[in-house]
Amino acid sequence: MIRLILFLLFLGLPAFAEGVRIKDLVEIDGVRGNDLVGYGLVVGLNGTGDGIRNAPFTEEIMANMLERLGVNVSGEEYRPKNVAAVFVTATLPPFARAGGRIDVTVSAIGDAKSLLGGTLVMTPLNGADGQIYAVAQGTIIAGGVSAEGDAARVVQGVPTAGTIPAGARVEREVPFDFTAVSSVRLALKAADFTTAARIEKVINASFGKRVAAMLDSGTVSLDLDRTGLAPAHAIASIEGLLVEPETRARVVVDQRSGTIVMGADVRISRVAVAQGNLTLRVEENPLVVQPNPFAEGESVVVPRTAANISSNGSGLAELPPGTSLSEVVAGLNALGVAPYDMIDILKSINAAGALHAEFIVQ
Repeated sequence: MIRLILFLLFLGLPAFAEGVRIKDLVEIDGVRGNDLVGYGLVVGLNGTGDGIRNAPFTEEIMANMLERLGVNVSGEEYRPKNVAAVFVTATLPPFARAGGRIDVTVSAIGDAKSLLGGTLVMTPLNGADGQIYAVAQGTIIAGGVSAEGDAARVVQGVPTAGTIPAGARVEREVPFDFTAVSSVRLALKAADFTTAARIEKVINASFGKRVAAMLDSGTVSLDLDRTGLAPAHAIASIEGLLVEPETRARVVVDQRSGTIVMGADVRISRVAVAQGNLTLRVEENPLVVQPNPFAEGESVVVPRTAANISSNGSGLAELPPGTSLSEVVAGLNALGVAPYDMIDILKSINAAGALHAEFIVQ
């Protein structure tokens, strides 16, 4: 069993000092891919294809394909084991042009045992509107291994699914005139008012005038006409701008692997937790600092945090003032506390209302 503790301290680290590119934070409204799907036949399998009795649709599509090639097989009885019926899926990227190549995924839909070594025969790929946008064909690269004998079988990975890199050729383009667009909306991948406001500020500062406006926490509108550039050049000019994104305090735990992932902004209030022979205590004792006599100034409240962890009444780990949850977990880890015990402690802290973060259990 994997026991791993990961600390993802994103905000405040030097790596974030320069920010993140806008192109990595947003999606441009209208610039997206389109899903394609097709039904085809894989041939050349080493006896691992569909059983005709259990997959009669394989026989039907094979007969139709042979008849289109001038081979009449009506009324014939044949039960090949080297063919399999498959679904072929792909994504047509934005601005794909006729003649371009795209990757496809091939998945068996019958009782085929493996697609290793198979070849996909010419398969039309249809969009949601029923039109053919690409045609796929090629040798399948499967991601699994299958071996069997008379009384045993070993399967590693998924040999009934595979891919064909650049296996489909684009035959029809999706009509979209980007040059005629006068405004676009930037959709944030992670909606946040602070991040959206920073994106608006950076874009306006880059052009020296108000061309961007935050509509809500997940949308920033960009007036392309006011930029004085062609739409494509305007988008290219803002994609490389750096913005420091804001993230919510979050703790994610995976009970199956014992993984704990947290952000740097996770904080806990005064709380004491006892778990088995382990005791965790965090106390806040704020100190009020007064200015010197006859000096100008204001009273300031200075935080003072005391945290300690004891095990069997002897082991003690002191944490510095201003304790964050990551430091508490680091102290627990230093005492050799198992990840699953840490997860139970975090659950208890969250249930007590002392964990100031979004708590996600997977």
